[in-house]
Amino acid sequence: MKDFPAAYQVSEGSALSVDRPFYERIAAETGGRTLVDAFTIPIRTGRAWSVPAGHVFRVVAPEGPQVGDLNLWNRHDPRERLWAARTRQLQGAHVTTHDRLWSTLPFLRPLVTITADSLSHYGTDEYGGRVHDLLGTRCDPYVNKLLTGQDFHFHCHSNLVRAVMPFGLTEFDVHDVLNVFQVTGLNHDDLYFMRDCPAQAGDYLEFFAEIDLLCALSTCPGGDLSVPLWGPDARDPIEVCRPLAVEVYRLAPDLTEGWRSPEVAPYRGQHGLHAEKGWWDKA
Repeated sequence: MKDFPAAYQVSEGSALSVDRPFYERIAAETGGRTLVDAFTIPIRTGRAWSVPAGHVFRVVAPEGPQVGDLNLWNRHDPRERLWAARTRQLQGAHVTTHDRLWSTLPFLRPLVTITADSLSHYGTDEYGGRVHDLLGTRCDPYVNKLLTGQDFHFHCHSNLVRAVMPFGLTEFDVHDVLNVFQVTGLNHDDLYFMRDCPAQAGDYLEFFAEIDLLCALSTCPGGDLSVPLWGPDARDPIEVCRPLAVEVYRLAPDLTEGWRSPEVAPYRGQHGLHAEKGWWDKA
């Protein structure tokens, strides 16, 4: 199979061009960090937390392989949230160090930049799978009921809904996720597959908060995804479920000197509301 160039190309100085030395310093100079929050999320649950702009947070696998489903919002306006589809186009269906997670229209700016990834070495496996997935989305009770006829209240969708309720959000605010530590791809039939999670105890994915964030994470009820969740061999994978941990750090002030949160997209066209015609419309 031949390769084909990406639709969205990175040119020097464009919005897709990342100041790599800046983020590499943040990842490398950890001695001046101050831990401001840390907690563990038990199996088959979720939790939400805030991260101020200019801080970093890590999602950690403290006890071994476990997939987590991550949502992100603007802390002050949850209408701005992670846009998984556009991030797939701008960054890739799987993300790693220096990639960014972008927000929805009409905001369209980086919410976070990935500063460190202990699984960056995973690359592409023999099935074409890669780690840290934006290709799929969260498991949910609606699909489960459709496929199995059974009710189950601890899917990632349900866990995220419960996690954000104390912050005034609802089920309608939960959105497509970044599947942290999850290996996925498309098979020869162009169908989505999920493989065993490769994370080991201590592996992490680290993010720099570009704006004030509300984050929510679910410890997937599928655990490390080594047990089939649907089909003839499906069973409860409770024995491969493990917790995840989160750490939030304040950085040394000199590391972010000169940095500022990205502005929202400069386009102000209120698309579709203006009456002017294009140059091609001669009517």
